[in-house]
Amino acid sequence: MALETLLIKVKTAISSSFDVVRPSAPKPKLLKKTNVGVLAFEIAGLMSKLLHLWQALSDKNTARLRNESISLEGVQKIVSNDEAFLLGLACAELVENLRLVAKSVSRITKKCDDPNIRRFEPLFDEFANWGPDPHGWVLSLKEMEARVKKMDRYVTVTATLYREMDELSVMESGLSKSLKCKEKESTICDLQQKIFWQRQEVKYMKDRSLWNRSFDTVAAMLVRSTFTVLARIKHVFGIGQFPLSLTRSLSASAAVHPLMKSSKPEEKSKDLGDGFFETNSKLLKPPETTLSSAALALHYANLIVVIEKMIKSPQLVGVDARDDLYAMLPISIRSLLRARLKGSVGFSASDPALAGEWREALGRILGWLSPLAHNMIKWQSERSFEQQNLVPKTNVLLLQTLFFANKEKTEAAIAELLVGLNYIWRFEREMTAKALFESANFNGILNVKKSS
Repeated sequence: MALETLLIKVKTAISSSFDVVRPSAPKPKLLKKTNVGVLAFEIAGLMSKLLHLWQALSDKNTARLRNESISLEGVQKIVSNDEAFLLGLACAELVENLRLVAKSVSRITKKCDDPNIRRFEPLFDEFANWGPDPHGWVLSLKEMEARVKKMDRYVTVTATLYREMDELSVMESGLSKSLKCKEKESTICDLQQKIFWQRQEVKYMKDRSLWNRSFDTVAAMLVRSTFTVLARIKHVFGIGQFPLSLTRSLSASAAVHPLMKSSKPEEKSKDLGDGFFETNSKLLKPPETTLSSAALALHYANLIVVIEKMIKSPQLVGVDARDDLYAMLPISIRSLLRARLKGSVGFSASDPALAGEWREALGRILGWLSPLAHNMIKWQSERSFEQQNLVPKTNVLLLQTLFFANKEKTEAAIAELLVGLNYIWRFEREMTAKALFESANFNGILNVKKSS
């Protein structure tokens, strides 16, 4: 009995000890970070634009800008011969391009878990206006070059992924049609096998590309690169330590950039009406005397290209083509042309020496005007091209186009081209008619001799 009582006591003690032991807290589940997925293609586009901006700011390209681009004869003649103003336009355009990229980057950062990255937009504005970089996002030149190579690989692989996914879509569509048409089983099996391997390729490319990267990983690359590109722009154009003169007037003397009027950050915050980006955006607003202000820059570029082709082969220009060209002319150029050709109706263009002089004169005008026209078309087409493709191909800036060209000077040059074209066109027609007439007379003489 005593033994039984003892066993009951031990059993009760053991049960009590188990009752006081609390269960351990469950381990927190690790949150899986969201991958960018289909946004990979948009992000690759942003990366390619950052890479393009970084390339435009290389030592080689900035030296070309200072020594060649702003010295183009056409730029000097009809845009401006003020070096500070032209460099200011180049800087403002690069800043504006970066602002647009940063706006898109900001949308990506809103999807991140990192609270600092989510604050990219206000931090970037502060860095642009006053220069603080509290998180050390500006990379060194060596670090940025390594980042450039990495982003370039991502852009390339993501572009390949897009093509592979497009090919898979075509294959799946083909299989669907084959099933509906009840084609041979062997054909359908072959298609299914190809689709299987294509899906494996797509899966592999997703793993290598931006598709399977987290928003935090991708945004960190974009954020640091954006900060670094802006720092590079300020360094190249001397904004901050080395003030650069920028002026909004095509004819006025150079003035200090508005952001550089005060040297201390606190003075800037008090005196500054517009921020860094707003000020540069205003610099790109064309004055009323320019072609773009009248929405004529692209139209005149196309007009100049058409005239250039006609001047190269005037003998191939028919009456209809000449009429079509005249229909392209705005009222202002028609008035100039009528004034220049007044009293020359029905004139004879039979002087080879004068025709030769006109060809030389037209060649000289086209020598400086044509590059700006072609650049204008190229610049415009690239802006449309970027909507569908990842990488822009050239570094054409607005100052190298007709965008800021003086309207009056450009129209005077175009009118001169048209007057010269009119003469050599008439000369070619008269020479052709003369040759045909002489040939007909010669054949007539031969026929008379044969009959006699």
